[in-house]
Amino acid sequence: MDIEERLVRRLRSARHVLVFTGAGVSAESGIPTFRDALTGLWENFDAEALATPEAFERDPAMVWGWYEWRRAKVLRAQPNPAHLAIAALAARVPRLTVVTQNVDDLHERAGSHDVLHLHGRIDRPFCAVCRRPGAYPPGIPDEPEGGRPLEPPRCIHCGGRLRPGVVWFGEMLPEAEWDAAIAAAESCDAFLCIGTSSVVQPAASLTTMAIRRGAITIQVNPNPTDLDHSVSLNLSGPAGMIMPALVDRVWGEI
Repeated sequence: MDIEERLVRRLRSARHVLVFTGAGVSAESGIPTFRDALTGLWENFDAEALATPEAFERDPAMVWGWYEWRRAKVLRAQPNPAHLAIAALAARVPRLTVVTQNVDDLHERAGSHDVLHLHGRIDRPFCAVCRRPGAYPPGIPDEPEGGRPLEPPRCIHCGGRLRPGVVWFGEMLPEAEWDAAIAAAESCDAFLCIGTSSVVQPAASLTTMAIRRGAITIQVNPNPTDLDHSVSLNLSGPAGMIMPALVDRVWGEI
């Protein structure tokens, strides 16, 4: 991997590394992104139109069914080499913070701890009325490819409908996670931006915060982004190939 020695030295000396991941990392495990073409029943729907409180209020069975289809994909997916390399980094740096825009648990299954999920968790439903946590039945949803409408379960406390535990368009990010992510971006020495288009705000602003602080910033993405000329280094390619090589090159063999 072609990285200038001065950048390697700065990365090795970093006391606090922040890893910020987006949909591209999970896509390499087979989880569809919002930009992927929908299939089956969903091919006539705009994904962003299904991911709103208004859509759930208007047609809860359609929205719940779509998220059950997505949850089944998550449950069948496995962490890829990028997730594993990020988890391995925790033992190689004094402090590691993992912040993700993804709603799956692949970082946790790979071995990462205390991951900050800015957009919620698909495996943690809650009541749309009283906001108390709900629960899914065990196992993978029996969903045919393409999905189907499903009536949401009811809250055991108030009888309201359970909703997916994700942040929908038009909703605020979880305050505690967002505050912690800002604090990490403003205190880190190194910032790795992996598999994100850097267009979804406010999460995308974390990279800019780290740049302004003077942290070394590495972008890993197969496609160009608006940050290409702002970060310290661009590494173009799949996260599953680049991250293990980056960790090996800078911090030692995984």
